[in-house]
Amino acid sequence: MYLDYNASTPIDPRVLEAMLPYLTQHYGNPSSVHQYGRQSRAGIETAREQVAALVAAHPSQLIFTSGGTEANNLAIKGCLAYETPGTIVTSAIEHASVRQVAQEMTKRTWQHQELGVDQSGCIDLVQLESLNDDVRFVSVMIANNETGVVQDIRPISQWTRDQGAIMHTDAVQAAGKIPVNFKESGVHLLTLSSHKIYGPKGIGALIIDKAIEVEPMLCGGGHEKGLRSGTENLAAIVGFGVAAELAISELAARTEKLEALKIYLEKQLLAIPGLSIFSDQVTRVANTVLMAYAGIDGEALLLQLDKKGFAVSSGSACSSGHTEPSHVLVAMQADEALARSATRISLGKDNTESDIDAFVLALNAILSCK
Repeated sequence: MYLDYNASTPIDPRVLEAMLPYLTQHYGNPSSVHQYGRQSRAGIETAREQVAALVAAHPSQLIFTSGGTEANNLAIKGCLAYETPGTIVTSAIEHASVRQVAQEMTKRTWQHQELGVDQSGCIDLVQLESLNDDVRFVSVMIANNETGVVQDIRPISQWTRDQGAIMHTDAVQAAGKIPVNFKESGVHLLTLSSHKIYGPKGIGALIIDKAIEVEPMLCGGGHEKGLRSGTENLAAIVGFGVAAELAISELAARTEKLEALKIYLEKQLLAIPGLSIFSDQVTRVANTVLMAYAGIDGEALLLQLDKKGFAVSSGSACSSGHTEPSHVLVAMQADEALARSATRISLGKDNTESDIDAFVLALNAILSCK
């Protein structure tokens, strides 16, 4: 039973149906001027409109990438290529594709500062006033992939603009789960990923304010306005577009269902003596529960649940397999024993109460043998 939707979602059948013609019939190169190429180009531009609409952006602001990681890299490296070295600010709970790039930039005379979070995983905005005067770039995610905590990024983007700096947000875990509005957020750049919203893997997007200069990381055919050369992944782009359109139309219904399932799950989990849930007193996306049970290793619990047919995660999917506590929980100053036992359950639109009942039954059986 799949309970790891923050790691990846299955392709919605309606998305797959839309993609199939672009894998079989509409195979022209989108850069070609003949009718086959024009037909492919039309599919891309329709998808550009659909994905941009997911975050209330203009289609001309959207650049397709291979995924969220590339979009994050392009946002940071592409913008900083035009900036005089100064300070990059990220939160302490960012995805590795933001944190590691920021740290890498310190080899190029940039400074890197992190905004800490409280024990619930929320950023204390007072920290902004103590940052260096030479802040050039700020990156703070909207929703955390491990805890599900939603940050209020509007005050951060306003402070960043007041400093004359550039603001980026990773919205990979937020789009399709909560309303996201590019313009109203105040950010200059925003990252999206298809496979988090029931679209195909290998396709993402970066939304770029037209006032921002970005240097491409890939040079070649000048695709995507010269910012991302390489023949477009046509079928995946079309699928991303349909997934985005469905995410918009079904947002309210999905959120209502997932919120009810989360409440149902947490009620049963909290009935287990010794089990706790991180960040349960603050705003989170509707599908994410990060639990802990002191005395059991999170990776070991994951493997035991896997043997019983349940797919969960011991933190973010990109860090699974590591024995060190999640950097997110370290930043939250979580008790080390609890941090090492952390297990993430992330629900999807097709999960049911029966799924949760079966999961809790299996979890109880494992913990009773501890």
